[in-house]
Amino acid sequence: MAEAHAARRDRLRQLCAGAGQTAALVSRPANVRYLGGEAPEGSVLLLGAERGGPDILFAASPPGGLADDALRVHVLACPASDPAVAAAETAAADGAEILAVEEHHLTVARHRTLADTAPRLRLGDLGRGVEQLRLVKDEEEIGALRIAAEIADQALGELLESILVGRTERHLALELERRLVDHGADGAAFATSVATGPHAGLAGHRPTDRRVEEGDFLSVCLGATYRGYRSEIGRTFVIGTAPEEWQIELYDAVFAAQRAGREALLPGAACRDVDRAVRQALESAGHGADLPALTGHGVGLENDEDPQLAPSAMGKLDACVPVTVEPGVHLPGRGGVRIDDTLVVRPEADGGPELLTITTKELLAL
Repeated sequence: MAEAHAARRDRLRQLCAGAGQTAALVSRPANVRYLGGEAPEGSVLLLGAERGGPDILFAASPPGGLADDALRVHVLACPASDPAVAAAETAAADGAEILAVEEHHLTVARHRTLADTAPRLRLGDLGRGVEQLRLVKDEEEIGALRIAAEIADQALGELLESILVGRTERHLALELERRLVDHGADGAAFATSVATGPHAGLAGHRPTDRRVEEGDFLSVCLGATYRGYRSEIGRTFVIGTAPEEWQIELYDAVFAAQRAGREALLPGAACRDVDRAVRQALESAGHGADLPALTGHGVGLENDEDPQLAPSAMGKLDACVPVTVEPGVHLPGRGGVRIDDTLVVRPEADGGPELLTITTKELLAL
């Protein structure tokens, strides 16, 4: 991966050069990891103007397993010092005139401190340049996402084989997160959501002490992190008995909407058109007003990356972009349904969207 990281830094260097910037300071943790392979807490990456480095990782403590000859590591003598300040001082001493920083990540106070540290160094804005580079994943990144998805599938599958009635949402969420680690995950990709009965189908529901009851809808949303890359899966089931008619109708509506979104994931498709496909399917079933602000998003080193699948989203999808498609409907007082998959955009010649999360989407009675 050292060569891949060096190539990514060179691509960013070209962007900076095109904007007339002689050096760049990367501070957002996911961006530091993307460019350098590791991101010790609080670390920053200084990108010099020279192609091929050496670039410098400034950190308060030594990174664990960094093996990149083109990336030097500077461990601060005083752990309380700000790595960004040390990086700005180094850039000024090396003769840089303009230092591009991630203004969307830096606080106003930290930005002001950098300006005071090297007054002859003009601060520019790197914008979301690294995030744009991160949109399209290489096959090694997709491989890590594939493993993260397999781990989440395994954890969920094992839970479905256990007795659920009488157990609390909170207990089930903790068990799922333990199973993720047991199967090799770095940890959960985000706080696991388990929602039962009237809570089912709520986006981002925080598990409570409510116990699972027979006849409940049970909706689960979880994800695994593997080598920094995060998967996401959401499923809905019925507990202990055959589903009622209203549950079948609601589930079928959400399933049809999710399928419409998945089928729309092709290179060149407008993000808003994918979102529209999901919404139109639910509107035709009478649930258009119940949808959240977005129906999917990118995944990678962070759980919620670009692109966003929303009515106002700009841009089009590229091949090798991993995204979620995650419609859900919640009926107050009754519960609801969420179905969520992680997929990779692929051209039709390659079989279309690659589904990474494969746990059944059949409405099972557990």
